[in-house]
Amino acid sequence: MDFTPIINQAVSMLWYLIPIAIFTSVIKTPWFKGVAGEFIVNVGAKIFLNKEEYHLIKNVTLPTEDGSTQIDHIIVSKFGVFVVETKNMKGWIFGSPNQKTWTQKIYKHSSKFQNPLHQNYKHSKILQSLLGLTDTQLFSVIVFVGDSTFKTDMPENVTYGQGYIRFIKSKKIPVLSDSEVKDVTEKIKAGRLTPSFKTNREHVKHVQSIVAEKEKAQHCPKCGGDMILREVKKGQKTGNKFWGCSKFPKCRGVINVT
Repeated sequence: MDFTPIINQAVSMLWYLIPIAIFTSVIKTPWFKGVAGEFIVNVGAKIFLNKEEYHLIKNVTLPTEDGSTQIDHIIVSKFGVFVVETKNMKGWIFGSPNQKTWTQKIYKHSSKFQNPLHQNYKHSKILQSLLGLTDTQLFSVIVFVGDSTFKTDMPENVTYGQGYIRFIKSKKIPVLSDSEVKDVTEKIKAGRLTPSFKTNREHVKHVQSIVAEKEKAQHCPKCGGDMILREVKKGQKTGNKFWGCSKFPKCRGVINVT
């Protein structure tokens, strides 16, 4: 029996399945989710904000003392400079302005992520220093897109979907003149690193090094909080070092120094 027709049919089916499998794996990556989220914000800004009044600059990488920082979007207008951080996430979102980390919960699975307000604070301060702006001229905006729901009260600058448009339009008092808007826009374009694959790759390496350093840090085995190197003050073990939870006495997690 000649199996050639069957083999050829199977091979032809694989040519369809392989691209589908590759595409499916790509859209699940954090990189693709980030790109998709930023695309949604870009489209929203172009549709709902008057381009004569609001100037959108996207994917801005700025040099810092320890490497670089990347800002998803900067929107410049006479009503202020808006520094936009995008989060493409799903599930329930729990957090407050002062918490170091927020929680994402999908069914029974929970995971922690950096407080985006803290993350965008660094972006805002670097940009503020570059442009010489005051606190009243610059605004931090967080945008969540995707199938996510806030389960705790959020400040007005933490928005969902097109909520960031409403926040931006709520600022109606001019804080920059037309000439200052032009000057700020030109300074951002001149101060940014040239958008390229190399720039993005180097920024990713910088972020990965920061994450690696954080992973080396000790975490409490009970609550997951940061640990502090402490010293026994009395008893037979006086002088011995140990890692104690930073939330002591609320949490009494301990790791012995080996």
